[in-house]
Amino acid sequence: MSALAQPAVSLVQSVDWLAIAPPTLTAVAALVVLVADLFVPRTRKPVLGWVSVAALAASALLLLPLLDGDRSTFCVTGHPELCSYTADHFALVIQFLVLGGALLAALLSVTALKDARGGLPEGEFWFLLLSSAAGAALLPAVRDLATLIVALEVASLPAFALVGLRHGDRRSSDAALKFFLSSVTATAVSLMGVSFVYATTGTLYLTRIADRIQHVDGQLQTLAQTGVVLTLVGFAFKTAAVPFHFWVPDTYVGAPLPIAAYLSVVGKAVGFTGLILVTVVAFPSYSAAWGPALAVLAALTMTVGNVGALRQQATRAYSAIRLLAWSSVGQAGYLLVPIAAAGYSKDPQKSIGSTVAYALMYAAVNLGAFAVAALVGRGRARNRVADYRGLYASNPVTALLLAFFLLCLAGLPPGVIGLFAKVTVFSAAVDAGLGWLAVVMAVNVVVALYYYLQWTALLFRAPEGEPVRLSVPAPLTAAITLTAVLAVALSGAPQLVLRFAGGTLF
Repeated sequence: MSALAQPAVSLVQSVDWLAIAPPTLTAVAALVVLVADLFVPRTRKPVLGWVSVAALAASALLLLPLLDGDRSTFCVTGHPELCSYTADHFALVIQFLVLGGALLAALLSVTALKDARGGLPEGEFWFLLLSSAAGAALLPAVRDLATLIVALEVASLPAFALVGLRHGDRRSSDAALKFFLSSVTATAVSLMGVSFVYATTGTLYLTRIADRIQHVDGQLQTLAQTGVVLTLVGFAFKTAAVPFHFWVPDTYVGAPLPIAAYLSVVGKAVGFTGLILVTVVAFPSYSAAWGPALAVLAALTMTVGNVGALRQQATRAYSAIRLLAWSSVGQAGYLLVPIAAAGYSKDPQKSIGSTVAYALMYAAVNLGAFAVAALVGRGRARNRVADYRGLYASNPVTALLLAFFLLCLAGLPPGVIGLFAKVTVFSAAVDAGLGWLAVVMAVNVVVALYYYLQWTALLFRAPEGEPVRLSVPAPLTAAITLTAVLAVALSGAPQLVLRFAGGTLF
């Protein structure tokens, strides 16, 4: 048969709509909310918030039909193993974390928008939040570098606008600018690294990169190594690892509180997911380079984060949100430990499972702490740590729950889930032969106890003056209750987290 008579190869890819349903529904809901905002009268704007909450809940429920096995789509014709989107166990766990975190942030936002009294444009707010959540839910299932960068930017770009959405607020504008500049720098560095990797391997698919990059021609070896380094540096920006953490405190303080909560969990999950995909899946042959580098970053990040949190206590007026921001940097250091350990371990998936388990624990209790901070902020606009003094006298249940969340973050009983997560991360470092990193982590855990316990003790001291009675709106009640139930249940059965996060991740 002549070349002209040969049948053409179809380039049309079949789409598994069920596999991509969770991020797709979130993206469609974002467009629906944006269009509906043009027609809904101002008095009915709160309906947009509840539509967004329902959409995020429905997207999370769409993960359930995907539990029966891995599903891949957008595959290269004739090469079913080369796919741009794979809904495997790892992707589903991170999507659950992302959509659950976005749902809780949305519940906090319903109350925040109502209290803002026109200070925040509701239609734009919900469109941006859902758009960012859609990109964040897409990212863990991505299996090629081009789509990975696109998903990363879809998750990040709306977040810039959300941080600076409070018109006329200088702190909000400054925070958005600092966040934007740092993120754009990270993206530029990542894109340069990706271009170098593509130039040396001729592919963007993660699994094929892993096969080809270890056989790069000697003349291109330096270019490949540079590409790997630049790609990892770009993702280190996204994870707020030291020395790329400078944007975190000001961004969290300047952003609307629900967005600070969203960035502390969902934004962090996005960065760490991308880092896991490029290290363990795309660059396993370079583990001798990225393993030690990430170990050093982990040690620096947890140390700088905890020291930064301690320094906040130099003044009586220090902000609770700023303290949570520095705590978030310290927690990022703990999350980096198992990824670094994967570079030394014979079973990297077990190490990655430790990071995922820690991230799930951190998401529940950190969102709970932010939910209580949102409640206190309704009565105390400055939201200083000193404003929490005597909270038990006016709101005993809320005070007890905040104390429990802080003890979980510190890793102390009865916050068993926090202790369990830290032991899991500590074990990953020891099993990988990183004894020095385990020691650094142990020292930092002890240092962190000081500011967590000091805040906890403040809740039960005698209040200065008349205690402020705080009314708890229904959305805030739901957010606090959900995080509390999850944290308490997992403290009773912490092995469920590791079982859920473990298994065959990739």
